[in-house]
Formats: sequence, structure tokens, C-alpha cells
Amino acid sequence: MGYKNNQTGYLDGLLSSRAVIKKNNYALIPHDGLVNNVIPGFENCDCSILGSKQLGANFVDYIITMHKDGKNQRGFGGEGVETLVYVIDGVLKVNDGTETHELTKGGYAYLTASTLMYLENGQDADTEIFLYKKRYQPLEGYEAHKVVGNVNDMEPIEYEGMKDVLLWDFLPKDLGFDMNFHILSFEPGASHGYIETHYQEHGAYLLSGQGMYNLDNEWMPVEKGDYIFMSSYVQQAAYAVGRDEPLMYVYSKDCNRDPEI
Repeated sequence: MGYKNNQTGYLDGLLSSRAVIKKNNYALIPHDGLVNNVIPGFENCDCSILGSKQLGANFVDYIITMHKDGKNQRGFGGEGVETLVYVIDGVLKVNDGTETHELTKGGYAYLTASTLMYLENGQDADTEIFLYKKRYQPLEGYEAHKVVGNVNDMEPIEYEGMKDVLLWDFLPKDLGFDMNFHILSFEPGASHGYIETHYQEHGAYLLSGQGMYNLDNEWMPVEKGDYIFMSSYVQQAAYAVGRDEPLMYVYSKDCNRDPEI
């Protein structure tokens, strides 16, 4: 399972945090600083809101631990809002109103902006999920469609020709989709080939490993369970520095649309 904050009472030593919040620019939110939020529709769940418009994002990210009988039967998304859920660990049942899909670790489901997403823990033990929503940007002549898959059934791509940096794409490269989800994995010692600067924004949740991340030309340590928000044009790059496992994160990226004026 991933990290969640179970702290009660006083810590030993002085209060401190690795969190860095630069609204409308970037943010690093460590796992040990997360708090639970009450979100209508979620029952028997610990929910933390990560990226949101209050931070500067054009999407909302959540990290959710679903306990036994955890669910959302009220429906999530719809009415112009597209959704995607990724299973970090456990078993999740996802229903679109007509069909139920059972997802295991590495599984994901994308539902269009016209469809409500219903969620239910598929086991007695906890299930941890990363959840995303964004208002869909229509493009005349094109439509998105439901996508269900599992990264464990996919062949990764060598990212920009680097054998020790691997990429998994969740969604088709189709103009009907205005966003995509990816997993990027760096073997220990690997890095981006250069510091990236681009129009697209990201919300990223670290699934494993440790590293150093460049945000707006500031290098800072990151590890499993951390969340990173990157707004448009923020310089960004990663080094993996752990010994035993890759630095790996799941993240969103807007795409296939011309900037509005």
C-alpha cells in the first residue's frame, strides 16, 4: 500500500515539513502532511484532495484509501467532467451505470464527461486509488470513449530512446481525448535527458522509489507517497537516487488542444 498520514498526538522533535507550495506555479506535498477531507458520496474512505484550482490546476487529483465496504454510490464526474481512476493497490469495482469492471493493482478506468463513475472496494482489506477529474474540452468532429486497462498488460515504451526510463500510456492518441495519463519509471541513476519546459501541466503521484526533482530550477528530494503539481511552463526534471527500486510516478497531462485566446 502507499502512504497515508496516521499521525496522532505529538511528534518527537520539532515540527517540520518538506512541503513547498507555490500557487499557480508548482507544489510538492509530502505524504506525511496529508489530511483527510469529507467529500460527499464517499463512504468508509479516507480522502485527501491534492491538486485543485485553489492550487492553480485545471483539474482535481485525490488519493483515497477505501476501507471495507468503502464506496461512492452517488456518482463521480459527469455533467461535462471526465474522470480517471488508477488502482495503486487492492481491488476496485468501477461501474459506469451499465457495466461493472473489476480492477486490480495497476488497473485503470477512464469515463467520458457524459458518464458518472461509481466506485466500490472489491475486497475486505483496504484498496488505495488515485482519482482524477477535469472539465472536458470538446473538439468538433471528435469524441472520447470509455477506456479500461491495466499497465501490467502493456509493453512500456523507452522514453525518448532511454532504456532505463520507461513510459506507459493509458489512453489512445486520438483527438477525441483532451488529456492522457502515463506512468514514468526511472531506474536508479537514470534521469530525464534534459530539463523540460512546456505548456502542459501535470499532477503526479509517486508510486515507488526516491529521487531529486527539479521544479522551477529548484532541486528537492522526493519519495514514494509524495504528490507534485506542475503548472504550465514550470521547468521540470527528475533523477532517481534510490538503490532498490525505480522512481516511478503516475501523472496526467493535457493534450490535443490549441491554447485558447
